[in-house]
Amino acid sequence: MIPRPQHLHELTKLLKSYPVVGIIGPRQIGKTTLARQVAKPQKGATTHFDLEDTRDLARLSDAAMTLEPLRGLVILDEIQRRPELFPLLRVLADRRPIRTRFLVLGSASPEMLRQSSESLAGRISYYELPGLSLPEVQIKNQAKLWLRGGFPSSYTARSNSVSDLWRRDFIKAFLERDLPQLGIRTPSAVLRRFWSMLAHYHGQIWNASEFARSFGVTNKTVSHYLDVLTSSFVVNPLQPWHENLKKRQVKAPKVYFADTGLLHSLLRLPTLADLDSHPKVGASWEGFVIHQVIRYLGVAPDERFFWATHGGAELDLLVVRGRKRWGFEVKRTSSPTVTPSMRTALSDLKLQRLIVIHAGDHSFDMTKKVRAIALSHLLDELTPW
Repeated sequence: MIPRPQHLHELTKLLKSYPVVGIIGPRQIGKTTLARQVAKPQKGATTHFDLEDTRDLARLSDAAMTLEPLRGLVILDEIQRRPELFPLLRVLADRRPIRTRFLVLGSASPEMLRQSSESLAGRISYYELPGLSLPEVQIKNQAKLWLRGGFPSSYTARSNSVSDLWRRDFIKAFLERDLPQLGIRTPSAVLRRFWSMLAHYHGQIWNASEFARSFGVTNKTVSHYLDVLTSSFVVNPLQPWHENLKKRQVKAPKVYFADTGLLHSLLRLPTLADLDSHPKVGASWEGFVIHQVIRYLGVAPDERFFWATHGGAELDLLVVRGRKRWGFEVKRTSSPTVTPSMRTALSDLKLQRLIVIHAGDHSFDMTKKVRAIALSHLLDELTPW
């Protein structure tokens, strides 16, 4: 088991402030393991219900009678299977003094989030659990993490072939079982074709019209497909930044897979040698680095963007926090140089810093405000905010 101390710390803090805390994320990302770690230092009893276990479902046939007497921490795993529990949790969370805190685990569908938000407004905080990150696996294992992705079972598999097999099985189960359980009625074959096609557009600007033509449907329909994969945590679009500049700016999101391991399985790239010779190698590495930076700095969804103009200037990642504006460029080269696009981004976006993350071995200042950082030095050079 790989320790995940930062997530453990954040969840422990949330449980002190909210009577109900939700851990959301795709299946097999480590939610149950983390919940058990959270439970260990808690004062009082811990009761765990797995809503995929018929015995626990039977115990909750009269949920009010079962849950009301409990004290301490109550874990409800796979909560999306019983969304009708949310109104009851509101009643139990409102008791004073607080007798029970609830940790609910599940994959979030739009319907589940709507129901929980309506029933538990002001009482619940959701925590999205991502895959494994560089600080958790150590920087020396960056290539393995990039190839296999951050699902614990995929990363810790005994070989690349076993890891790839696990991911292909995950994709099949996700499309055929998980999405229907979340209320998604789109046929699994359609979503698999869309997801596979999307893999070839990883790192590119979303073009609904192009996808709609390929599928013979409307722009609205393919945008719905993208929303399904986004709300299920397997696709993570990066929104565009635009402001009042004398330039035509791109206003459509960039599409990134949330996990490069799933990307590589859909592209049929089980080894680093296969990946290195594929046209999407640069886009894959770019998405991997961007997500590692976002996680390491703790950048919230409303603080991260990309920027591009129709004239060709662009910035891979713009982080806006208060008055701070940091830019990040990702270059899969060992000798990055300052480009006209970088100079334009520095000037037009009024960046305090521009960091170029590259695949070489050395970090160095490129010009004033621009520093090149080797990915292998990222955890030493970049200070979390």
